[in-house]
Amino acid sequence: QVKLVESGGGLVQPGGSLRLSCAASGFIFTVNNMAWYRQPTGKQRELVASISSGGRPNYADSVKGRFTISRDNAKNTVYLQMNSLKPEDTAVYYCNVKITYPRWGQGTQVTVSS
Repeated sequence: QVKLVESGGGLVQPGGSLRLSCAASGFIFTVNNMAWYRQPTGKQRELVASISSGGRPNYADSVKGRFTISRDNAKNTVYLQMNSLKPEDTAVYYCNVKITYPRWGQGTQVTVSS
């Protein structure tokens, strides 16, 4: 079955960096687009970044220039490098793939606070 496992979240000070990882299994990773979403407490889930099967990235305006999405097809893993973090980046971050319907991991908490 499709499985997505996120890791790498934590508490970081404003201006700091984190790298999220999403290990994927149960589907053909190399032919699927992957994405990262986030959901702040009490708010709707929003798209942060996506990457096509060919490696083309796309970003929300709020993270452009600060976040970088990448994928390692040999490891079936997608990454989100987050730099210059701001308190408004605080959220649960979810890995996503659409296999018939959207699939989600369990999420990883990112908290940006001094």
